[in-house]
Amino acid sequence: MTAPHALDYRELGGERHRHSDGTVHAHPHHGPHSHDSPGHSHGLIDPSIKRSRAGLRTVSVSLAVLAGTAALQALIYLSTGSIALLADLIHNAGDALTAVPLAAAFLLRSRRAEGYAGLAVVLAIFASACVAGVLAVEKIVNPSPPDHLVALALAGAVGFLGNELAAQVRLRNGRRLESAALIADGYHARTDGFVSLGVMLSAALVALGIPLADPVIAIVITAVILRVTWQSWETVRGGHRH
Repeated sequence: MTAPHALDYRELGGERHRHSDGTVHAHPHHGPHSHDSPGHSHGLIDPSIKRSRAGLRTVSVSLAVLAGTAALQALIYLSTGSIALLADLIHNAGDALTAVPLAAAFLLRSRRAEGYAGLAVVLAIFASACVAGVLAVEKIVNPSPPDHLVALALAGAVGFLGNELAAQVRLRNGRRLESAALIADGYHARTDGFVSLGVMLSAALVALGIPLADPVIAIVITAVILRVTWQSWETVRGGHRH
């Protein structure tokens, strides 16, 4: 059905035109268009839909990057047996899974749902820290140095690059979309990148004849993850206040 205003539309020259209600104004486009209330849209996609799509794209890209990173690290872990790498791997896999609640929130187009998704992100970070810590302590009690140290160092480099790429995607779009949950996840991924460098350090120290360095670095990684948990909680809580 044709919009009422579109039936009586007269161009007055340039970008100026008159509608049936006597309104005269200008737009940087020509031809009839609707003026729906409130705040006429000129046929553009609803902002909440555009935001939802942008959020889903961000989550999908970061999920693909981190899932690929975790998969490569898992393959290398099978040959090295490094507890530091396992800690990093668990955390990266958990970070990838945080895309699920974030995607659900953007699908629902709900700021409140995003807040709950942010809480889910924080919980996932904390859980991964607990698992990594327990495994690290067990490795200290029953030590066994990792093998294939070159592959172990490579896994650390893969973790750093994957997390940094995911962080850039999340932070850039999180700020643009004003999403506290995405921003929290972005800082989380960025810190994870530096944590992955600890895996490379573990490989170097074990190569120098310090096998205990592997579980000790895993404990340090756990401590860093716990710090990220608190920072992410502060970001999400700040988002709730707005």
